[in-house]
Amino acid sequence: AKVEAHKLDQVLDIVSDIYLNPVFEPTEIEKEKGVIIEELNMYEDLPMRKVHDDWMELLYGDQPAGWNVGGQKEIIKLLNRDQFLKYRGEHYLAPSTVIVVAGAFNEGEVIEKVKKCFTAMPSGQKEGKKSVNEQQSVPSLKANFKKLDQTHLVLGCRTFSLSDPRRYALEVLCDALGGGMSSRLFQKIREEMGVAYYVGADADLFTDHGFCAISAGIASDRLNEVLPALLAEMNKLKTNLIDSAELQKTKNHLIGKIIIGLESSDALASFYGSQEILGEPIISPEESIKKIEAVTSEEILNLANEIFQDQKLNLALIGPETDVKKTKALLHF
Repeated sequence: AKVEAHKLDQVLDIVSDIYLNPVFEPTEIEKEKGVIIEELNMYEDLPMRKVHDDWMELLYGDQPAGWNVGGQKEIIKLLNRDQFLKYRGEHYLAPSTVIVVAGAFNEGEVIEKVKKCFTAMPSGQKEGKKSVNEQQSVPSLKANFKKLDQTHLVLGCRTFSLSDPRRYALEVLCDALGGGMSSRLFQKIREEMGVAYYVGADADLFTDHGFCAISAGIASDRLNEVLPALLAEMNKLKTNLIDSAELQKTKNHLIGKIIIGLESSDALASFYGSQEILGEPIISPEESIKKIEAVTSEEILNLANEIFQDQKLNLALIGPETDVKKTKALLHF
């Protein structure tokens, strides 16, 4: 919540009351179940969003990391108040609760107020998450056939967890590959080939797994032309060092996004809060910038060779019917 500094006490009272004393009114639960089901229906009609759910399912299958965050409609319909209370009792505990405050405030006063507002938090040990099971030996494909004007795809490779020190090299690699209008993929796929409106690359890292992936919406009749072009751009990072000018331009782009993205108090709260929640050592934006600046061309080359491998390669796509066998045959570096 964004609040005026002199109203922080009032907001902490309200937030703590909501957090500690939820009503879970059965009639409201039934209404919200309908809302969530319609949200899932909405995503089914948004292929550029839906393809990312298919991607997670392709990588991780029938385990928490591969399940749709929104859930399954059949299960949502069966949920009841007792199940919510049970879940809350197991997870909403003092050791697993983080309160983050950022902005203009008196630290000592806020700490005392938080202690007072949340004194009724139950203690206990929250059950740990299930470890992600990753098994893959050959390239994998998940095709979702729909009558669309475009084919939407996610193409990428498994990487490593958030705590891996190579994460900064991975950020630079992904930004050089598809981080903006001057990136390699944007120039190749959109500007040169003219087959996509949106194309980009990003890394998503979690507590015990991660991946880097290219996302694009392309002309369906040119899918078997675009895939080799995407893989070729990935391959170039395995064989050629990024020159100093491109490397610095990429770093400047990343650093600029960090600085602009942390201009507001809520963004700063999220920056620090997410590190605390995920159990990462707390580092400042300035430290993040230094780590990005320290990345070398050699690190990016070595990393590309480590992660861009056939046994880590995956493709999820949504679009008109296509020759799956032919498409899968293209999945190799």
